[in-house]
Amino acid sequence: MFNRSRNKRSESGITLVATNCEFVGDVHFSDQLLVNGIVKGNIYAQTGSKAVVTVSEKGRVKGEIRVPNVVINGKVYGDIWSDKHVELAGKAEVRGNVYYDLIEMVMGSCVDGNLVHLKEGRRDNKSMETGSNEGQRQADQEARKPAMVSSVKSKSA
Repeated sequence: MFNRSRNKRSESGITLVATNCEFVGDVHFSDQLLVNGIVKGNIYAQTGSKAVVTVSEKGRVKGEIRVPNVVINGKVYGDIWSDKHVELAGKAEVRGNVYYDLIEMVMGSCVDGNLVHLKEGRRDNKSMETGSNEGQRQADQEARKPAMVSSVKSKSA
């Protein structure tokens, strides 16, 4: 009846950090993460995944986000790294740099930091992997070199 292999992780699912929850520490996931509460730590997607993190209007993240697809409508205090798509909804507030391939900003969203476009030809997979070693820092610096940098510090009504 329950003949599933426990070693296979092909099942998909949504992980929820609820409004009454505060998570302290790094989050590693591979599918979908919905943040309605508070995450005090970094959020990392599994390398090669099509992961999506969504920070709702009530959600808060105090740390770095390194996920292919990011949707923000709450507050993020840290850098965002996305090699696919970033969506900043109307109540999004980001205090940090946003590294993106494709970005969508709705009127009312606010970024207090730099918007850095990562050119597809110069993007290095190591820049999306987790870790804090010297190779990681070098990959991050290389990703920044050819980028066009804009600074956005406005909040539309």
